[in-house]
Amino acid sequence: MDNDVFGTDYCIGFSTAVTRSVLAVDALRTPAGSHERIAVIELFGRNSGETALITGYLADADRTLISEVPVDIERLAKLVANDRNANPSRYAVVVVSEGATVAGGEIIESGQADAYGHRKLGGIGHAIGDALKEITGIATINQQLAYLMRSGPPDALDRMVATIYGQLAMQQLLEGRSGLMMALQDGNYTTVPANICVQGEKRVDVAELYDSQAYRPRVRHVLNKPMFLY
Repeated sequence: MDNDVFGTDYCIGFSTAVTRSVLAVDALRTPAGSHERIAVIELFGRNSGETALITGYLADADRTLISEVPVDIERLAKLVANDRNANPSRYAVVVVSEGATVAGGEIIESGQADAYGHRKLGGIGHAIGDALKEITGIATINQQLAYLMRSGPPDALDRMVATIYGQLAMQQLLEGRSGLMMALQDGNYTTVPANICVQGEKRVDVAELYDSQAYRPRVRHVLNKPMFLY
């Protein structure tokens, strides 16, 4: 869902997660505007901020905080206060990856580690919202989308990719091949060695896709980029 598996351009669940998130951000504009508040919306995204980046980009959030770039909370507060004041409806929207951090701070985790050594992420949105309220004096709406991002039926793109991955996997087995991961590369279905996913990291290309000073997406070039950028 974070679209962060190395070796493939696309992971099942990413389109559905972004679609649900964009709809939620759009819907939350209503209460944020009616109460003239700052809406801080936290999305899944442990090490990769791509889900938040694309959601913020498509939903036209005022500021988007990703896992790859620590946040200067004082600078963010000034930016968001200006965003709200410039909006005739007197509200602003901030999208946050759950793996985002405040500069000098750590990732907010809780509970016991799972089988992979990961503790439960979540809470940075509330921390950011509380800090923004304290600094600006503007009330906030804090919303964790969490599992709602991947609840219910997948969208058509994820159904397509999952179906073709399954068909491709069966073809490989029938032809006596194993140890492979189904993948999409350069817009084409393909297979790669199964262990390729642990041979690298897939993260947001900050230099190409993000403004680290303004805390918002900045897509510099799209020619020859994959459909979902990254």
